[in-house]
Amino acid sequence: MKEKAIVATILVVDDSAVDRLRTEKLLTRNSQLTVVSASNGREALDAIERIVPDLVLTDMQMPEMDGLRLVEEIRAKYPAIPVILMTAHGSEELAVQALQRGAASYVPKRNLAQDLPDTIDSLLDMSRSSRGQQRLLECLLATESQFVLENDASLIPSLIGHLESNLTRMRLCDENGLIRVAVALREALVNAIQHGNLEISSGLREKDDREYYRLVEERRQQEPYQDRRVHLFAKESHREAVYVVRDEGPGFDPATLPDPTDPANLEKVSGRGLLLIRTFMDEVHHNKAGNEITMIKRCDT
Repeated sequence: MKEKAIVATILVVDDSAVDRLRTEKLLTRNSQLTVVSASNGREALDAIERIVPDLVLTDMQMPEMDGLRLVEEIRAKYPAIPVILMTAHGSEELAVQALQRGAASYVPKRNLAQDLPDTIDSLLDMSRSSRGQQRLLECLLATESQFVLENDASLIPSLIGHLESNLTRMRLCDENGLIRVAVALREALVNAIQHGNLEISSGLREKDDREYYRLVEERRQQEPYQDRRVHLFAKESHREAVYVVRDEGPGFDPATLPDPTDPANLEKVSGRGLLLIRTFMDEVHHNKAGNEITMIKRCDT
């Protein structure tokens, strides 16, 4: 049988040789990925000049140049390359700063095997989508659209690709900004499906990942969950983009949400999506019923 061609190059940056090797082994289980490595931020920048990877996966605490500085350098010189942070206990505050300054996502080191493959796949999909939509009409003043989705997460990448094309037309943000908006939208839509319509607690995923996704598939076929829909309203202009995501679940009290920007909550699965949304969007708020989130991204310039 003919081998699949390598479709993406991942640069792994970590000063720990043991952790680098562990991450490389995890990534190379996917035959479509090729992995290169660097032991600190300076080596990583040299590698990027030579190979221009599709994605960078970096540790936070390293000698010579740490993960935060590396994120800033990549954002300035290579805005189209998304960066995923590998966080460990003690690096939470640094990781929050890196997300604010340009990183596209993060995965706690203790959850690498569980979360890294899906995170990389989704970011590569979104990155390719944004790169492939640069030659677009530039005479549009504003766009407005409404979607009603079934509880099917496979619809999300195509929907986000469509919305990214609108952002590109409006020149609202650079390629890095497009990826960050895409990440925020994906988190909001997945939350609306799984936590809103299907009423599945993220606490279950912390305890048993397999049972969590088994329950997702089960409830997609059960009443009353299967008839619920996710509603998305989007309006983009040259000044700002407004996204409203609403589910048909029972809602919750937004006041009970833990502060996702508190570094102490960075390692918790339950706060990850909201942390990314609030970091990547300029304004975020819920309705009183707790079944609708409004996200606003303003022009970068």
